[in-house]
Amino acid sequence: MKIKFLLLASLFFRAITSSAVEPPQPYGPLPSERQLAWHQLEFYGFIHFTVNTFTDKEWGYGDEAESVFNPTDFSAEQIVQAAKAGGLKGLIVTAKHHDGFCLWPSQFTEHSVKKSPWKNGQGDFVREMADACHAAGLKFGVYLSPWDRNSAVYGQPEYITYYRNQLRELLTKYGPISEVWFDGANGGDGFYAGARETRNIDRKTYYDWPNTWALVRELQPGAMMFSDGGPDVRWVGNERGVAGETCWATLNRAEFSPGEADSKRLNGGDRPGTDWIPAECDVSIRPGWFYHAREDAKVKTPDQLLDLYFKSVGRGASFLLNLPPDRRGRIADPDVKSLAEFRRRLDAIFAKNLATSAKVTASNVRGNDRKFAAKNVLAGAGKKYWSTDDAVKTPELILDLGKPKTFNVVSLREFLPLGQRIEAFALDQWQDGQWVQFAGGTSIGSHRLWRGDYVTTGKVRLRITQAAACPALAEVGLYAEPVVKKEKL
Repeated sequence: MKIKFLLLASLFFRAITSSAVEPPQPYGPLPSERQLAWHQLEFYGFIHFTVNTFTDKEWGYGDEAESVFNPTDFSAEQIVQAAKAGGLKGLIVTAKHHDGFCLWPSQFTEHSVKKSPWKNGQGDFVREMADACHAAGLKFGVYLSPWDRNSAVYGQPEYITYYRNQLRELLTKYGPISEVWFDGANGGDGFYAGARETRNIDRKTYYDWPNTWALVRELQPGAMMFSDGGPDVRWVGNERGVAGETCWATLNRAEFSPGEADSKRLNGGDRPGTDWIPAECDVSIRPGWFYHAREDAKVKTPDQLLDLYFKSVGRGASFLLNLPPDRRGRIADPDVKSLAEFRRRLDAIFAKNLATSAKVTASNVRGNDRKFAAKNVLAGAGKKYWSTDDAVKTPELILDLGKPKTFNVVSLREFLPLGQRIEAFALDQWQDGQWVQFAGGTSIGSHRLWRGDYVTTGKVRLRITQAAACPALAEVGLYAEPVVKKEKL
């Protein structure tokens, strides 16, 4: 009885002492709940489809006849399944591009699908895509171009009311919206209901973005909003799909607005930054954003898509891949095949974490509390993380693999609710009785993927070489990329 009492007392003492160790204080700007959910997506798609698909243009002038739009074999399910097979977690559709043609039957214009021969004017591309995405478990988002080369009132105050009326339609009739995409399309020459002239606007004031963003918050509070400077996610500064080698999730938001792009700063972010505005890397699977038959042989290969994945997702950003439907209203075969093969290779890389059974030790554990134990980095990117005492900002973590293992990919993640804390790291292998560095980097954030030459070793050491606050690391993973001798499409 006495032994049982002592055991219970010991467990109680450990419990109360454990709870006395407080977690680290958050550092710097922090992600919102919607941003934390967005970070988990990592990879999703764009769907560029409009009259341009049928006129073989990238930018429509605004004078295209509605009769031009007439897909011969449209299938929202085929588009969504092709995306899902490629591992995309959602799709953003171009509900209206610069030409002003609306892919839903907007009550505020006749320049839409309701005047096209497609489905005898009864079609609604946005509806079918939204329903197919929701049915397949994919997130659904919309892009409504702020520039409208068809509208008679573009450039005048009443256009803003027109724009918001259409935005309200999209945000109230199609279920949950995961992302609303705003760009810096700021006027120029156009049809403008027959005026055929150039219209310029003050891009800083004309659109009154704060009140448009407020409308999105009111109608779809869970939706992320994209523009050059947020307010939720920023442009990465190029359309090549590549984030900076250093890419902070933070930005001085007040210095940016849609159409105001400092490409270099957007590519790398601001450190420490005033706001959590992570980067989104947009790129098309083809040279153009809309389908052109002449580009069927120029679809990005699985190797190119893998490279883009590591240079976007692997640098803490998201990967937004454009998949343009062809004139049938389907994703073309070359695109489907390349995307599927890319996914097969990506799954093969991450099929087995070679660090799962490793023995993990650290130079410091916060309060010697198991809540912050070194082994937490093997639990995956969840609620657990390894952390250190406040004063310890450059600790080391050693993974003993038990025997030599070969890998060429290392995955790192910080615990985002506590902010982006780590500023530089190094990776070492145990070789011939000593530590030898094989990699290093700066920003980690939501996800950092190192991909390089194959390393064979029995022990790996992670050194935090610079940090603004004690680290809070959620994941360390080791993976081996299967050798591909020949591309198969």
